[in-house]
Amino acid sequence: MSKQTKNLTSTQDTSIDLDAEFQESNIQEVLDKLDRELVGLTPVKTRIRETAALLLVDRVRKRLGLSAGAPSLHMCFTGNPGTGKTTVALRMAEILHRLGYVREGHLVSVTRDDLVGQYIGHTAPKTKEVIKKAMGGVLFIDEAYYLYKPENERDYGAESIEILLQTMENNREDLVVILAGYKDRMDKFFHSNPGMRSRIAHHIDFPDYGPDELVAIAKLMLESQNYCFSAAGEEAFGKYIRLRMKSEHFANARSVRNALDRARLRQANRLFSGTKKSLSKTDLITLEAEDILASRVFLESTSDNEPNLKNKK
Repeated sequence: MSKQTKNLTSTQDTSIDLDAEFQESNIQEVLDKLDRELVGLTPVKTRIRETAALLLVDRVRKRLGLSAGAPSLHMCFTGNPGTGKTTVALRMAEILHRLGYVREGHLVSVTRDDLVGQYIGHTAPKTKEVIKKAMGGVLFIDEAYYLYKPENERDYGAESIEILLQTMENNREDLVVILAGYKDRMDKFFHSNPGMRSRIAHHIDFPDYGPDELVAIAKLMLESQNYCFSAAGEEAFGKYIRLRMKSEHFANARSVRNALDRARLRQANRLFSGTKKSLSKTDLITLEAEDILASRVFLESTSDNEPNLKNKK
């Protein structure tokens, strides 16, 4: 009888309370936090829960001597800006740490500029320094496809990719790499870099938010800053979002945050310029419809709908 067979036989009658293991890991706390932080994204949250379940079961298997080798945990997050990729990466790092797959559970977020140098001999030290900081945690590379610029013969991105590939293979028990960016560009990047594709085990696509979800996100953001919409203000923001989603460079939750910053600016100006001498707490925390409707998004929409009278007599 082989040693492996003996181990299997000796552990067949051993029972593990998986629910107790789950409770002990405190993973549910992280998943609940993710639910509070991010509106919608049900497919993404489902994948994160599935991954957490896989890691938990793998940990239990190791305890019983049923290890199948270190799982490949490198990931790719695809989707438009502002869809929660960085937030999910943060929580994923926390889950990995609580289950013992990384030592520290911190997240190091970088772009091409943090990894690639401007001259010969500059890229390797930059990339290795970033990797050193990320060891024991998660390295999040946003817009990873910019690492590869084949049209530029003097570009040093390929050197950074080669170092990353070696690290992802040789240090996968101490570092998890998450690549992120637009789906179509990441597909092209993987096509040109099959070595990188082979090292990514988990691909998660982040869908765009719908208008109602974006309004809900706005309300959560305001609540965290001790602000709120009036009923008319919320209705106006809903109209704003539907118009803004049709314009260029819309970035989901990121655009919502920028819109709220401008609305707060208008609210402050309205209060400062108003005739009301004494302000209540309600006055100070409430964004009214006029704070939203003054956006140029509404002005541009109006001008787009006006008939062109230049050539008419």
